[in-house]
Amino acid sequence: MDPCAFVRLTVDQLLLKLPSVPRPSSGAGVHPSTTPCFFMLHLQDHPSSLSRTAPLPLASAAAAHADPVVLSLDAAALQRLSARPAELVVTVHVGQTGSNCGMSAARALGRVRVAVDVARAAAGETVIARDGWVDVGKPASGSSSSGCPRAQIHMVVWAEPDPRYVFQFGGEPECGPVVYQVPRGGAGGGQRQPVFTCRFSTGRRATLSRSLTTQSSMTRSTSRRLRSWLSNTLHGDGRVGEHARREQRKGWTVTIHDLSGSPVAAASMVTPFVPSPGSGRVSRANPGSWLILQATGAGPSSWKPWARLEAWRERGPVDALGYRLELIFDSGSHECAVPIAESSISTKRGGQFVIDPATFPEVANGAAWPFAGGFVMSSTVEGEGRASRPTVQVCVQHVTCMGDVAVFVALSAAVDLCMDACKLFSQRLRKELCQDQDE
Repeated sequence: MDPCAFVRLTVDQLLLKLPSVPRPSSGAGVHPSTTPCFFMLHLQDHPSSLSRTAPLPLASAAAAHADPVVLSLDAAALQRLSARPAELVVTVHVGQTGSNCGMSAARALGRVRVAVDVARAAAGETVIARDGWVDVGKPASGSSSSGCPRAQIHMVVWAEPDPRYVFQFGGEPECGPVVYQVPRGGAGGGQRQPVFTCRFSTGRRATLSRSLTTQSSMTRSTSRRLRSWLSNTLHGDGRVGEHARREQRKGWTVTIHDLSGSPVAAASMVTPFVPSPGSGRVSRANPGSWLILQATGAGPSSWKPWARLEAWRERGPVDALGYRLELIFDSGSHECAVPIAESSISTKRGGQFVIDPATFPEVANGAAWPFAGGFVMSSTVEGEGRASRPTVQVCVQHVTCMGDVAVFVALSAAVDLCMDACKLFSQRLRKELCQDQDE
């Protein structure tokens, strides 16, 4: 397999140092040491997808550095940047984010521009573009001398190669599409190569889950847990309404096959997606879940659990699909589950499902990170009502064989199907998702 060129641009160790300003004698008014600050980061002349906004801690407050910000540059972005170095623009604001009556609630303090040679990074070299303090904005108010103190921002900016394998579903996962590998030059750089086929089944035809409990290599605790999940899957939840009983969101299975027709990975819905009592939505307190499985050999006894995906419908000002992913380890005497991703995706606009320590706050709080390095995988997710052909990116260092890719493809299909499984129960599912349902 030939990977696509990607560059990972990281901005880390962000701190703001403001010039000293005497406090008002009355103690009233806004003072820099107590005013919140934030920064906006983007690549000059590039789409808004390559921009970020985040809080900016003050050095005088003895706060920790801001979380690192990561921008991923794909083959198309690198081609646009081939003519000249990328220019990273960091704009510093003092005040709260958002607006009041259409007016911004914050004041722009100034901006810093950092040139980054991403072409060298794409060629395999790590490039340090900035490391240390840099002046931002104009000198303090009332000062005309060039030697007067100015606000300063501390940052470390570097670019590094981040090659990835890229795959794309030829259609929606429930329609049994072929999965293609995208060539090195991107979607327009050559002919896509088929690598997998995807098969979707529901209800009685979803027999893969039942065969899992017979495998000899599974520990007793894992087997008991699986039987519990499968019991929920087969019997459902008696509290669901009449419409939900007619359209039960359970028993869905996606099986990934190699080109010889052998199954290599699967995603099986092991906890049904049912509405919470008195509601028409899947709640965070009672999420549905999938088991992601990897085939380690031939026959039904070769399947082993790889990860567990939970999903629900978020409440709040933004309607979103919430998710949590845990990687499953079988230590022999007991089963361990390590959380590796948790976030939400807009049900209207869609977004990306990502496994990356830079986007998962629990990693910063000391949780074990089971993968070496940074980025692991990402998958596109369309909003409700939109045709979905997920694009999957997998970091090269996490792939030793096609079976490693297959589990990420199965996970991508499960995430995409969660958008349908978490639809409000007042809305009908597409007919492809309702075939052969148990009555």
